Amino acid sequence: MARNTAQRQAIRSVFEETNRPLRPSEVLDEAQQMVPNLGLATVYRAISDLLDDEWLTTVELPGRPTLYERSTEGHHHYFHCRVCGLVYKTKECPGGEDALIPEGFRPETHEVIIHGICGSCAGDTG
Repeated sequence: MARNTAQRQAIRSVFEETNRPLRPSEVLDEAQQMVPNLGLATVYRAISDLLDDEWLTTVELPGRPTLYERSTEGHHHYFHCRVCGLVYKTKECPGGEDALIPEGFRPETHEVIIHGICGSCAGDTG
């Protein structure tokens, strides 16, 4: 584990206080409010260390840059806003995927990505 500097603590705080997967640039923007001279390279190093420590996990969505979130989040899915591009966690897994599986198949895992317009953008578009 790397040293727990003010920069790394600010980065951890951003993930603890934000309820959605984040891009490194978003982490930088938020963490700079706590540590103004923080740089993007430091954010990437901290994310790498937090991944190694299994405190963070990656979120891979087709056609999107890698996002990161706390690994303690449990099983969930994602909502991608097609207007602002932000990705949000769903409340839970809806289940019921057995009805989608062809007979004789054995699923091992699944991902659900809902695309639409988030509440903020829906308010902007009327």
